[in-house]
Amino acid sequence: MTAVIDLRPSDGLSEIQFCAWVAQALPGDRLEYHRGFLACDITPVVSKLGDNERKELRLLASRAYWTEAKGLVHLVQKRLGPDRFSYIAIARPKTGGSSIAVTQLSAVAA
Repeated sequence: MTAVIDLRPSDGLSEIQFCAWVAQALPGDRLEYHRGFLACDITPVVSKLGDNERKELRLLASRAYWTEAKGLVHLVQKRLGPDRFSYIAIARPKTGGSSIAVTQLSAVAA
């Protein structure tokens, strides 16, 4: 099992990078995919992010929820302080039922 990968806010993480990580992650691997307040950070009227950053974050958040729905990851949050959270994906064991989803992720990441 690997440690949580800490990303500095200025680094960001793209949807493609997230897909690549999920496709190759071993059960129990953890990835911090966002740090902040996700619901606010993707909402235009309250977000401090630029349009492109906000759009990329929305894609990333949607993909994270999709991978959770397909049974590929668990999504958890760790409270860091007021209105500040660490959003973490934890890889689940890949099963026969998740092979199509992994193939789809690999295609996105390619």
